[in-house]
Amino acid sequence: MSKAKPLSAEEIGRIEELIGHVFTEKARLDRALTHASARSASAGNYERLEFLGDRVLGLCVAELLFSTFRSAAEGELSVRLNQLVSAESCAAIADEMGLHHFIRTGADVKKLTGKSMLNVRADVVESLIAAIYLDGGLEASRRFILKFWQKRATRIDAGRRDAKTELQEWAHARFAVTPSYRVDDRSGPDHDPRFTVTVEIPGVAPETGVERSKRAAEQVAATRLLEREGVWQKTPAAD
Repeated sequence: MSKAKPLSAEEIGRIEELIGHVFTEKARLDRALTHASARSASAGNYERLEFLGDRVLGLCVAELLFSTFRSAAEGELSVRLNQLVSAESCAAIADEMGLHHFIRTGADVKKLTGKSMLNVRADVVESLIAAIYLDGGLEASRRFILKFWQKRATRIDAGRRDAKTELQEWAHARFAVTPSYRVDDRSGPDHDPRFTVTVEIPGVAPETGVERSKRAAEQVAATRLLEREGVWQKTPAAD
């Protein structure tokens, strides 16, 4: 098991700028970005922080949805919440922040691909939220969460169900068949792969998705087919 070097003062400053919070105890930030494989268990890693951060994230996002969608039923709020706090959403925020430049892992974890690495990136976001909460309180963590989640919460697709589930039910109702998914290509290095997946339904033109994991690529392909067929409203392109 390798031992990670502590974050440098320059790295800490860059992360604090991204987060919008200056840490009183820098060690909390260091621990939030350290995987168990990178140092001995006694030195600390992000696993316990991840547990706390998951709860803080859920509370703040639930509060955001409750105040934003005042006429939404409990079912709609639950769908929105589940999507916004999912591993995919958290990993997307980690990618947006460029946290992969700062996460310390052992060589064994660096070789993981697909959903495993997606989960690492998502876990780090949750551990970071916990570190902010412990260092600056609920208001500090709420500011961070609003910065990265508020725009996502109001997107057209934020209240959607899981795309693969939606497509399966549509295909069953319309054609009495089940969609099939095929991996067409896997490219890129082990630590940052790209999967190309095609979804097919007899009698319907196929669609393709490309993402960092097979599951995420399947979701993209299913989403594109649902939007093309008019089942879902098309999500506007990002700015």
